[in-house]
Amino acid sequence: MTGAAQPQERPYRAGFACFVGRPNAGKSTLTNAIVGQKIAITSNKPQTTRHVIRAVLHRPESQLVLVDTPGLHRPRTLLGERLNDLVRSTWSEVDVIGLCIPADEPIGRGDRFITGELAELKATVIAVVTKTDLVDKKRLAEQLLAVSELGEFADVVPVSAVSGHQVETLVDVMTGYLPPSPQLYPDDMLTDDPEQVLVAELIREAALEGVRDELPHSIAVVVEEMIPEGQVIKIYADVYVERPSQKAIVLGHKASRLKHVGTTARKQIEELLGSRVYLDLHVRVAKDWQRDPKQLRKLGF
Repeated sequence: MTGAAQPQERPYRAGFACFVGRPNAGKSTLTNAIVGQKIAITSNKPQTTRHVIRAVLHRPESQLVLVDTPGLHRPRTLLGERLNDLVRSTWSEVDVIGLCIPADEPIGRGDRFITGELAELKATVIAVVTKTDLVDKKRLAEQLLAVSELGEFADVVPVSAVSGHQVETLVDVMTGYLPPSPQLYPDDMLTDDPEQVLVAELIREAALEGVRDELPHSIAVVVEEMIPEGQVIKIYADVYVERPSQKAIVLGHKASRLKHVGTTARKQIEELLGSRVYLDLHVRVAKDWQRDPKQLRKLGF
């Protein structure tokens, strides 16, 4: 006796995806909105992401592993060249790429340059029009049309990471292009980055806020030690700048800025680690570290 045909079970899908785009296109903010936790640092300074941070999104039928890369840019220093190499090596290893283009800015040379680079890859490329909360419907429609003419995309998805509009839709679209695969990471894992890297990034984000525009690339943070003592985790970290004049800016009048950086970072770190934190910060000068291979290695690049 033959029963009714059984519905086909949809295969479990798992794989890697990343957002790309010129600096400040909203990639890290989107990663954070999707994962719902502050994993990639966000700042209104371009080029703030330096480490490849993976965030894992668990769903009953899929696992989306988001890889956060620095923005691709025309390099002016050895650090810049290394960041670009890091971006390209990441692109070649992911299954799905979301090209982020802000809704509120005209398509520019940078967008065309990146679209051309992506055309060479075997990954599925989706265009993601970000920051839709900043424009009206007419402007958005014009931008969607302009983006669809920019290249061959598997899909074009408008989203706002700030309002959450269409974020779930974007995840549906991206997971749909992942290969059938068993789970890649355990259920409770949100990121595979060592805690020290995340802690250093949170300190660097706090140090970047409000400093004048000459500093964004000159700040690096190294966490020297993290020591659990009873209910408290003691963290000793050094903030590196390139010149004594920059050290003065980071310290502020009577070290007031550094105190503020410490307070801001400590709150974020306590949220991340789920524990009380004692944070000991020092500012050090590593002369022209962005151009010095030995210093770059020491600072983790």
